Amino acid sequence: MIKRVTGTQDFLDITLLNFIIEQTKKYLKLHHFSEIIVPILEPTELFKRSLGVETDVVKKEMYLISGDENICLRPEATASTARAFVENGIQTTPWKVFTWGPMFRHERPQKGRYRQFHQVSIEVIGTNAIAQDAEVIALLDGLFSKMLAFDSYALLINFLGCHEDREAFKVELRKFLETHINEICDQCKVRKDTNIMRVFDCKNEKDKELYATQAPKIIQHLCSVCSTEWQELQELLELLSISFHVQPTLVRGLDYYQKTVFEFVSGNLGAQNAFCGGGRYHQLVKIVGAREDQPSVGAAIGVERLLLMLEAIKDRLPLPQPPAIQAIIPVEPAQKPIAMLVAQELIKHGIAAQTMIESDSLKSMMRQANRIGAQHAIIIGPEELAKKEARVKNMTTGEEQSLKQTELVQFLMK
Repeated sequence: MIKRVTGTQDFLDITLLNFIIEQTKKYLKLHHFSEIIVPILEPTELFKRSLGVETDVVKKEMYLISGDENICLRPEATASTARAFVENGIQTTPWKVFTWGPMFRHERPQKGRYRQFHQVSIEVIGTNAIAQDAEVIALLDGLFSKMLAFDSYALLINFLGCHEDREAFKVELRKFLETHINEICDQCKVRKDTNIMRVFDCKNEKDKELYATQAPKIIQHLCSVCSTEWQELQELLELLSISFHVQPTLVRGLDYYQKTVFEFVSGNLGAQNAFCGGGRYHQLVKIVGAREDQPSVGAAIGVERLLLMLEAIKDRLPLPQPPAIQAIIPVEPAQKPIAMLVAQELIKHGIAAQTMIESDSLKSMMRQANRIGAQHAIIIGPEELAKKEARVKNMTTGEEQSLKQTELVQFLMK
């Protein structure tokens, strides 16, 4: 038996998945976001430039395609959206768009983390207003609480300041790390010299405790402009009744973030507890080829993690019910052609129908109709064929009646 690739999964019942995507699309369109589609295949250079060559994604998680072209399977969609903005010459800003689909990262699979996973990516390109950050966060909070009915999650926020703030903060952070060099893990020692802000992503519990309690905090090293924006963001979230917790060690894992960063987390997801993350990014649009930068803000939502959270409350969700199915049963092989024509006529009028053509036994076909949950069994035998009729049996009550074949649509539509 050939098994699926490790870190992938088969979706055999996509009811909950479709519910997430449809509710999300409906909600985003109410906020004047347009849906776009970007390629799964992208130039590898796109992510090397945008995410940073020292990030885990670029160093060890990308799926590279061998051949003459230097291409890969996309690990995320923000850089792809920025490329699409530049390459297609979008002039109207802010450009409010979203996309969804599979992303690919070669990492160790675990609960809520796959090598092929799905994300909804939301971007507002061309906005310098911190108020837009608050609006995006409020939009996401509304999506999770109102449209998806979550009642147990938290919002974590931090502020990384501008480029100058971060460079000055890195000096302070390096001094701190050098003072505690014998206490931090080997990976943090490497990150100190390659991508120092990433030490805050360390999974070592001892290091995490050290950084949370003793490390300098970037929000205490902001310039006057950034300090004002940080205060404005908090005040707007409070005005919008959005509960949040300031997490000074939250930096996100990609190099393009600055100023606002945030994560929505849930205690129901285990160690990988973030189901949505994002923030503000400057310079990304210029990095991928624009003459001038377009300050932006965006977020990515992990669909698989939403599925884990919704599974526990799916009985409370307004999930769409499949249409009632009508089973068309030819008693003998001679009635199969007319049974198939009747099924086509019902389907043409929006009535779900399936012809039972896999068995010669009426009894087994009735059992099959029962297994698929048929509302009615529409039986056509030699006598019905001759009279251009059908015998209609209600599969719940057992009641039967004979109808002209031309009357079936009207009867079933009632």
